[in-house]
Amino acid sequence: MRHTDIFDTQRRNLLRLGAFGSAYGLMAPFLGGFAAARESLADNRILVVLELSGGNDGLNTVVPFRNDAYYKLRPTIGLKKNDLRMIDAEYGLNSNMAGMVKLYKDGRMAIIHGVGYPQPSFSHFNSMAYWHTAEPNSGATFGWVGRLADVLLEKNAPYPIVNVDATQSLAVRSRRHVPVVFDDPARFVPKGAPFDVSESASDAAGNTSQAFLRDVARSAKEASVKVRDAWQNYKSPIDYGLVSLDLPKVASLIEARMPTRLYYTSFRNNAFDTHVQQGNLHSRLLTYFSDALYAFMQDMERIGRADDVMVLVFSEFGRRAAENSNRGTDHGTANVMFAVGKGIKGGHYGAPPDLTKLDETDNLIYTTDFRQVLASVIEDWLKCPNAQDVLNEKFEKIGVFG
Repeated sequence: MRHTDIFDTQRRNLLRLGAFGSAYGLMAPFLGGFAAARESLADNRILVVLELSGGNDGLNTVVPFRNDAYYKLRPTIGLKKNDLRMIDAEYGLNSNMAGMVKLYKDGRMAIIHGVGYPQPSFSHFNSMAYWHTAEPNSGATFGWVGRLADVLLEKNAPYPIVNVDATQSLAVRSRRHVPVVFDDPARFVPKGAPFDVSESASDAAGNTSQAFLRDVARSAKEASVKVRDAWQNYKSPIDYGLVSLDLPKVASLIEARMPTRLYYTSFRNNAFDTHVQQGNLHSRLLTYFSDALYAFMQDMERIGRADDVMVLVFSEFGRRAAENSNRGTDHGTANVMFAVGKGIKGGHYGAPPDLTKLDETDNLIYTTDFRQVLASVIEDWLKCPNAQDVLNEKFEKIGVFG
């Protein structure tokens, strides 16, 4: 997608102000009120992306308990049938995933098997970059969520992307839009403006780049107030469990009618990197994740937005098929993804990897390119007519949406 030299110059000038951009949460220009922005959207559908950083062990999350090869590969850490929450005759979820079992049995969760990409990397940094950009081994500079915003939304759309994290994810980096990035909504206050944001428009008329930066600064001040007010007014009776992740922060903005359609957050700090004594740690992590996700979907019901919101869950890679000598698992390849929402056709999708036919590194061979899932979300959920405009290639979709 091509853009004018003026806008590119403006963006370069903004990026030069690194400290300023960071302090302001890298805010998008605010043009108009929430109500007007909401009414201008052709579709109210919202996508929330939840990243499980560190490489979640898909085999001990969605357990193929009838498969003898699973127990041969994992004689110590393999989860027995009686210790699972059964979802059908072939699979059980980890016993700590009560919330997600409810979502699955209500037909609101799709499990996508064998998800990966060609020439997989075992590096957290590299693999996460490949997922963030949806362009493995390319060195791409913009994220797939950012590119989606470029295609889906008008250039001046208010608050196009919200990224709840301490730092901006590569996934939300956009050519045309500046994401809202914050960690603690109660303390989200812009600091250190490099110029007087109150300067009149006529004073700025002769300097397009300065005017652009001034608009960003002004919108940052306005948006920080909106975020803090939304969080202050958010009084949910829903129990998110011991570790709520950042999902209540997302819920507060959706309840406040933030005109954002794309949210990105994560279970941080490589939490799922379970090399040693995986059993108890992994179970606790899945408890936190499952409880928080189930609560978030209940919260969407409470505020009347359950029909509008779906959550896409991924991890940068799976774990090695066989357990290691430390009763843990090492970096692997193919994994499971989850798609959750009332618009989902629940069930299993994609072919599970063959546990008896591993690759030359003794890893699972992927059967579903993760960009097939993204293409389905982009076209069938968000109604963006051509996912190829975002992914730069055409991928066969999977039919997870009704």
